[in-house]
Formats: sequence, C-alpha cells, structure tokens
Amino acid sequence: MQQPLVARIFANQQVILFLVFAAMVAFFTSQNSIFFSTGVFGNVLLDWGPVVLVAVGETFVVISGGIDLSVGSTVGLAGVIGAFAMRNLTTGGHGEALTLLLGTLVCVGVGAAVGIVNALLINKARLVPFIATLATLGAGAGLTIVMTNGAPIAGGPPTAITLSNNWIGPLSKPIVIVIVLVVICGLFLHTARFGRYTFAIGSNPFAARAAGISVPWHLTKIYVLSGALSGLAGMFFYLRLGSGAPTSGAGLELDAIAAVVIGGASLAGGVGRLSGTVLGALILTTVTSGLIIIGVAPNWKKVVVAILIAAAVSTQALRTSRGSA
Repeated sequence: MQQPLVARIFANQQVILFLVFAAMVAFFTSQNSIFFSTGVFGNVLLDWGPVVLVAVGETFVVISGGIDLSVGSTVGLAGVIGAFAMRNLTTGGHGEALTLLLGTLVCVGVGAAVGIVNALLINKARLVPFIATLATLGAGAGLTIVMTNGAPIAGGPPTAITLSNNWIGPLSKPIVIVIVLVVICGLFLHTARFGRYTFAIGSNPFAARAAGISVPWHLTKIYVLSGALSGLAGMFFYLRLGSGAPTSGAGLELDAIAAVVIGGASLAGGVGRLSGTVLGALILTTVTSGLIIIGVAPNWKKVVVAILIAAAVSTQALRTSRGSA
C-alpha cells in the first residue's frame, strides 16, 4: 500500500533538513531581528564555504565506505604553504591576479598530495582508512606548526582579503565559485560513472571488483579529490584572513563528518546525497552565527551539533528498520 504524499515528503531527509534550517532561521530572527539581514547571511555563507568544500570531499569518501580524518590538518597545511608561495611571488613583483591563481594551484596541489599519501597507505600499506588518515592528520598538523612556529604567514597580495566582501547580495566571489564547484561535484556523484562506481564500492567492494571496477584506483581518485577540496578550503581561509593560519583547519574534520552524517549519508558506505551534505553544512554554520548573535556562548554549538548527529543517525536507523519490516 502506497504511503500518503505528506508522509512520503516528510520521510525525505532533505525536506527534514530544510525545515530544520528554516526553523533555526525563524528562531534566531525572533530572538534578534538583525539575524535576518544580508550582512549576517553573508557571514554565514563565508563560514559555510570552507566547511562545505571539505564536507563534499568527505561525502565521496564516506559513500565509498571510508573516512578521511586528515582534512582539517590538510586545510591548515595547504593554506600555509600557499601563503609562503604567495608571499614569495608578491616579493618578486608578480601581479596580484597571477599570484592568487598560482597560490590557489599550490593549495590544491598540496591537498592532492596528501590525498595520494592517504591512498598509498590504504591501498599499499593495507591500513584501514581511519588509521591511515589519522596518521596524516597528526603529520600534517605537526608539519604546519614546525613550518610556521605557530604564527600566521602574511605578506601576500594586500587586496586578497577584499575578495570576501559581499558582491551580489550576501554572495561574495569566493562563495560563487564554491557553489559552482559543489554543483559540479553533485553532478559527478549522482549522474556520472564516477559516482556510480563510488556507490558501488561503498555498497559492496567485492561485487564492485567482480563487476570490473578497479577499486584501489577509484579510491585513490576519491582521496585525491577530498584532499584537493581541503586544499582549496585552505585558500578560502587565506582570502578571509589575509594570511595563512596554521590552525585554520583545526577541528574542521569533525564539522565535515557531522555535515555528512546530518545530511543523511551512512558511515557504513553506499548511501548519501550531496544536497543533504550542503544543507547539513549550512545548518552547522547557521547554529554558530545564530548563537553568537543571540548572546549564547558559541561553545554550545558542540551540544547542538551532538543532538543533530544523534537525531540524524536515529532517523537513519528508524528508516532502515522500517524498510526491513
């Protein structure tokens, strides 16, 4: 017997997430009307940008049945190395546009290199993804501190930070680029062969091998993608801060995993939608800004995030049990 339309709508994870987001906006606006303003939405989106970049890469990894704990330290490492490169280019008299372009490529390249290391540890050293990426997390964080002595790296293009100013309404130029990249990744995940292979490996890697999929090679591409997007997030932080901060990605791996889980992806692999991850990341950043605006200590964000994760996992378990029944 077919479920009523209303029941089917509310069984959709994305609908639930959108309603949660709308309820948060309504609540924070009722507590302080300034929340419903272009300036605040612009700041929320600037907070959302690096989180969603890292979370998109994490979505591919989780759907494939793995996990990437190194994304936070990769953000800091890439941002710092990119900052060093841009400082040298600026000192050498290169133009700002060329400097920013090359700095972005350096950040993405550093992230991709970390992804290759993760893939080698998983495919060649036979480490489980949790241990492999935990090792690179520690190595990346330590290397970043060693290179900078804990101090931010400035001296790049002086107007780089102005790119984060609002351009069209609450949208800045970096946010527009992030949105375009998210859409492209969504198309790859849900309409292209790359996405089908990712879901197949996460659902049953043995069946995927039997179907002719080169699982190690595909996992390598997934971890490189995750690292490259994390490197790009490092560049995003550089544009916001005007310098490469060694701690810019601290704890970002937890936010990324939370966004993926809240968005409906299963940590067992084979299940997930990028639209859910996008909404999950938006909910996380809205919570942070909203709590600050209404005068609540931002540390309460961790409590709210824990509740959201528990609710998301419980919803998945309930849906699975109903499906089995």
